[in-house]
Amino acid sequence: MSTLLDAYSEAVIAGAERVSPSVVNIEAHQQNGRGGSGSGFIFTPDGFILTNSHVVYGADNIEVTLPDGQRFRSDKIGDDPDTDLAVVRITAPNLVPATLGDSQAVRVGQLVIAIGNPYGFQCTVTSGVISALGRSLRSKSGRLIDNVIQTDAALNPGNSGGPLITSNGEVIGVNTAVILPAQGICLAIAINTAKFVAGRLIKDGKIRRGYIGVAGQNVPVHRRLVRAHDLPVASGIFVVSIEPNSPAQRASLREGDIITGFGDQPVADIDALHRRLTEHQPGIRAPLVVLRGSEKLVLQIEPSLL
Repeated sequence: MSTLLDAYSEAVIAGAERVSPSVVNIEAHQQNGRGGSGSGFIFTPDGFILTNSHVVYGADNIEVTLPDGQRFRSDKIGDDPDTDLAVVRITAPNLVPATLGDSQAVRVGQLVIAIGNPYGFQCTVTSGVISALGRSLRSKSGRLIDNVIQTDAALNPGNSGGPLITSNGEVIGVNTAVILPAQGICLAIAINTAKFVAGRLIKDGKIRRGYIGVAGQNVPVHRRLVRAHDLPVASGIFVVSIEPNSPAQRASLREGDIITGFGDQPVADIDALHRRLTEHQPGIRAPLVVLRGSEKLVLQIEPSLL
């Protein structure tokens, strides 16, 4: 038993030591005197930092403190309340960027580590396992964030916006929320979603996306159906719920359908659908390929602007 505990401890220590130099404290100030604080992490050598939108939303002045105590004024590059993600940037020498992993590769039961920098001079570390994948979380804007990672690694106050990492130090999520009525449940935005959002925020400063009104989760498609319908993908999006009066409802999409294509492109997962909706011009009808039982259907859907 002691050998197993030692191995667990070494895994947590190694992961935390690798990523802690990238984790920063963020203090956001507004002209009315209000403000907030949280964590974030450097993900490029030239000073781009990922954090939560709710940490910096509405801020007039944002200060970033590195683990060595250095403080810098930061520029807000953009924020996306719909995914509770934001990017800020500092200009500083010798920054250490975190390594971004692949959230599609993680598994339930896998060891994960949550890191934050709530005070600006010392990182806090908690550990646990991935409890569930494919969760949905409603953002402050009202939009459902899909593909959320649930973990039992405790999220300490001020750690929101910090990285959720694997034992080898790769970031697989951005810690975003704790479900207060339930003890020990922490949620994180998948890093694959964060990569896409961060890239758009750096390029355009904001994200304009089409909205269809579906909450879903990634599922594999049975090989028999893939062969029968000659599908270009072997996975899709299982429709968990449909918003009332939404484009999905008007297109006759049903709960239990599996979405495998949008427009002229296959969609193998939620991140792919988000990319298609971001690239698609709202108000223009597009074909939506779905599996309903063993039947393949092509519905016509007209995304609206969220």
